[in-house]
Amino acid sequence: MVTELHSDVEVPAWLAARGLPGLIDIHVHFLPDRMQRRVWHHFNHGGPLLGNGWKVEYQWPVEQRLARLREMGVTRFTALAYAHKPGMAADLNAWTLDFARRTPECVPSATFYPEPDALSYVRRAVEAGARVFKIHLQVGGFDPRLPELDPIWGLLAEAGIPVVTHASSVPVPGGCVGPEPVAGLLRRHPRLRLVIAHLGMPEYEPFFELAARYERVALDTTMAFTDFSELGMPFPAALRPALRELGLAGKVVLGSDFPNIPHPYAHQLQALDRLELGDEWVRAVCWRNGSDMV
Repeated sequence: MVTELHSDVEVPAWLAARGLPGLIDIHVHFLPDRMQRRVWHHFNHGGPLLGNGWKVEYQWPVEQRLARLREMGVTRFTALAYAHKPGMAADLNAWTLDFARRTPECVPSATFYPEPDALSYVRRAVEAGARVFKIHLQVGGFDPRLPELDPIWGLLAEAGIPVVTHASSVPVPGGCVGPEPVAGLLRRHPRLRLVIAHLGMPEYEPFFELAARYERVALDTTMAFTDFSELGMPFPAALRPALRELGLAGKVVLGSDFPNIPHPYAHQLQALDRLELGDEWVRAVCWRNGSDMV
């Protein structure tokens, strides 16, 4: 079933038409206010890691953003944060874990950065209930294969905690991004539950191959298939059968990048719908696969 979605207010009806109890979005950001304002400034004005950037659609106070997610039926979401230098991650983890304690729908999340105390604060975050981690290899500018990160990857693999990983060269190339660093990481830690953000765009094919090869590797849909992304990084039509197969196998999960997106949230759902991969696939991606993961 393909229906037009023109605004967020239509999302509940869209869910009901597909027999969905709600949405589980694994790629949502909430940050401390000062950091959130700085992030929005970067998106609005562009920069070395963003290219021209874009106007953020949901540049709203936190309670208004939470209300919009609830009104649409997003019943479980993350508050992903990530560090770009040493000395940030532990404080970010304290904030995101507290935010989750205050926000019933929020999945407790955490991050890390290659620094001497990283293993210690990752352990503390896991003990405090973190159920998803986020790293951004482009912004962080580090190689996931660094030997000092091996104990952290081993801990997270053993715990089965998913790590949403921005590993592709989007918005712009730079740092230790691309499929090869991730492939090298997985050769050393094949049981890692990695979630490749943005379907790995624009390096779709090699990241799809990793998801097919490794049992616990998945992809999130963040900004994929939208008009914005299709202009410069179109999804290859030849990969549609693999996309359907991976989705039905539990390896594609809904992500949006809310609130830092250049379009209404509803447009991400419309973009999934117009792939015409079937309601079963949409239900798996928007609910079942995320429910199994977090």
